Amino acid sequence: MNAPAASILVIDDEPDLRTLYELTLLREGYRVETASTVQEAREQLKSRLFDVVISDMRLPDGFGMEILQDLRDQQRRERCVVMTAYGSAENAVEALRAGAFDYLTKPVDLKQFRSVVASAIQGTGATPAPRAPRGGPAPRNQTADASTSALHSSLDRLVGDSEAMRNVKQRIAKVARGMAPVLVRGESGTGKELVAQALHACSQRAEGPCIAVNCGAIPENLLEAEFFGARKGSYTGATQDRDGYFQAARGGTLFLDEIGDLPLAMQSKLLRAIQERSVRPLGSTQEETVDVRIVSATHRDLAADVQAGRFRQDLYYRLNVIEIVIPPLRERREDLPALCATLLARIGQDSGMPVPRLTEQALQAIATHPLTGNVRELENVLHRAVALTEGDELQVEAFSSGSPTAQGSAHPAATSHALQTPHKAPYEPPSSMTTHAVAEQDGAGTAPLPNDLQAWLDQQERDILIRALKETGFNRTATAARLGISLRQIRYRIARLNIGVPNDQDFQDEIG
Repeated sequence: MNAPAASILVIDDEPDLRTLYELTLLREGYRVETASTVQEAREQLKSRLFDVVISDMRLPDGFGMEILQDLRDQQRRERCVVMTAYGSAENAVEALRAGAFDYLTKPVDLKQFRSVVASAIQGTGATPAPRAPRGGPAPRNQTADASTSALHSSLDRLVGDSEAMRNVKQRIAKVARGMAPVLVRGESGTGKELVAQALHACSQRAEGPCIAVNCGAIPENLLEAEFFGARKGSYTGATQDRDGYFQAARGGTLFLDEIGDLPLAMQSKLLRAIQERSVRPLGSTQEETVDVRIVSATHRDLAADVQAGRFRQDLYYRLNVIEIVIPPLRERREDLPALCATLLARIGQDSGMPVPRLTEQALQAIATHPLTGNVRELENVLHRAVALTEGDELQVEAFSSGSPTAQGSAHPAATSHALQTPHKAPYEPPSSMTTHAVAEQDGAGTAPLPNDLQAWLDQQERDILIRALKETGFNRTATAARLGISLRQIRYRIARLNIGVPNDQDFQDEIG
């Protein structure tokens, strides 16, 4: 039996616009009722149930937020889409935080209007008649079962049953169904991309693409073309039209990882794309409407970056409508057994070989590690243990001050404390080194001037970078923060100075 056509209530005090929205929705096959005031809307809602409510923010006898509040207080099923005037970004953010499914900016683009309504209808069990699948839409209970299955499957990938992780999973399940932008915060290696994938998998957009973008890995001069696309001939080497990330994620989710590394100039362009839901490809004079949900992630304190002028305040509020904070591994050590078992199973699957058995002694040895690199470091520890183990039981070296992850103390609690409190750098940057200091360092009364100053400076910088990398367990993000430079700068310097990766034998010889 086919599901009924979706029923929609449109609330707008302008007769012409109300009629336009009504006709547009009727052509799509929906059942439509209209109201021009808050009072009329309340009477309609009192008499029947709807699937979606579309309301203007400003009405003659009140505000659309009052309707949204009524729906939330009464725990009704209707999804609410609000319409705001151009430039009223604060109203849209406020509505999303109050529980609105999505928002539209006036003057409303009808193509975008239809797309937002279709997204709101998904998962309600109702269907517009002309667009029903050939075999008939799935019954409401079948749709719900599929949604529940996807929810459990995606959340199972977030390993751990600690209270902190249960809170994260509950928040994902709660906010995934809407369109509100989500900001995922957490230290490097905590699993921010897994959270973004779970948000996508639990949403109505699960069948659409989920495009992940590392904002810190794209050269600055290519950012606009990568994000918004480019037209043939717009720059040297552009031999054909190409889509950007926004176009590739159309109908799905765009995950912006390390959003804090985005340059200020690009931040303003990203803000406009998010607000207007349209992008202009490089070399084009026309804007293209895009339908994406934005999920962003960062290890940085964006609020502090806003205060320091490194991140736009308006973009911060636009991205941070809903925040999900992932706890570091040191705050959920009760999850270590489950994490180790899952990671070992993955290592065995990737290698195609059986892995040693995880024992209580191995878990105790792992627990001595500070794991400042979180799950990523834990995986590194397990990879090394599997490679060096002889026999059927996993052999793990206990943490010692000589290990790469040492931060000056072998005690995990001390290391954890060091991560949370500022500490003085154990060395000074080369710019502060005087000729006298160099002379003392060399053990001579006077230091000979270098024949090649640039090569000498490069060597000083290289030594400092290797030392900092060693102290942070080869964590580039932590090294950048330690030296007060950006992640992009640390990657550039590592490449320019030809510093090898941690498992490179030459690199090990240099730091050993």
